[in-house]
Amino acid sequence: MEKHIPKGSLGGQAILEGIMMKGPGGYSTAVRLPDKNICVKFHRYKSYGEKHPVFRIPFIRGIANFIESLVLGMKTLSYSSAFFDDEEEESKEDNLFKDIFKDKAEDVVLGLTVCISIVIALALFMFLPAGLAELLGKWVTNHYVLSIIEGIIRLTIFLLYVWLIAQMEDINRLFMYHGAEHKTINCYEAGAELRPENVKNYTRYHKRCGTSFIFVVMIVSIIVFMFITAKEMWLRFLLRLLLVPVIAGISYEFIRIAGRSDSPVWDVLSRPGMLIQKLTTREPDEEMIQVAIVAVETVIYGQAYADAVNEAQGIKISDEELEIDDLEGF
Repeated sequence: MEKHIPKGSLGGQAILEGIMMKGPGGYSTAVRLPDKNICVKFHRYKSYGEKHPVFRIPFIRGIANFIESLVLGMKTLSYSSAFFDDEEEESKEDNLFKDIFKDKAEDVVLGLTVCISIVIALALFMFLPAGLAELLGKWVTNHYVLSIIEGIIRLTIFLLYVWLIAQMEDINRLFMYHGAEHKTINCYEAGAELRPENVKNYTRYHKRCGTSFIFVVMIVSIIVFMFITAKEMWLRFLLRLLLVPVIAGISYEFIRIAGRSDSPVWDVLSRPGMLIQKLTTREPDEEMIQVAIVAVETVIYGQAYADAVNEAQGIKISDEELEIDDLEGF
């Protein structure tokens, strides 16, 4: 009997010349190598929710899932990039980290990267819009109107940021793989056979996409921040920061329900976020779709399938050369 993953259980991310796909009990990383072969690996892991019951509680699970996705995304991006930077010499900083942290050097770099990414995101998409709204507060006295203006500024900055990075060739290819990921998941969840000619017929937009999640976060933040009425500016900024987990939790529950529902109401509510995916996805070529199919089927069939795919292409790659760990320790 063919294995089947329930609707709403598959999720993924575009990585450098490949796709990471996550399902119940594990995730796969499929990368199109410079020689055009597809190297795929399967990784068993337990999510935060599986290891700690508290992270299965509604709203709290959204925060845990966001952190887990961020860490896993960084690790798989680093993994895929290792296939294409063999000729780069290690910098003095790389050697310093290895001397100080030994075997934990990569984990330390990953942790710092995640922290820096969060700080930059908060500064660009939260504190900058809030600061601009504070300046406009000299002329706009209505608190609720000002909250809406702040939300519009935040969304504008996000859309401009995505548009600007999309002009880069590497990012454009990343967005093409993003489209391949969505098309393949949509094909699978529709019950169609995973063949390139079938996958091509499906939309590159998906209700559970991270882009939609970010859009929902921005809409929810407008509503939540309306309740911040502190008079001191520093306190208003602090409350915004403290409410980020609350906003993430609410947004995750929205995306989770929308992604599992076929209701016309949820389809309508999901439409704005899916429209923004026009910026973060591109129509993929057939080779990218093939990578996405391998990634999905590896999640479904596990290690034996990954071994068979690699063996058929004559791919032999040791974990010592390109190692990617599970989420233990994060």
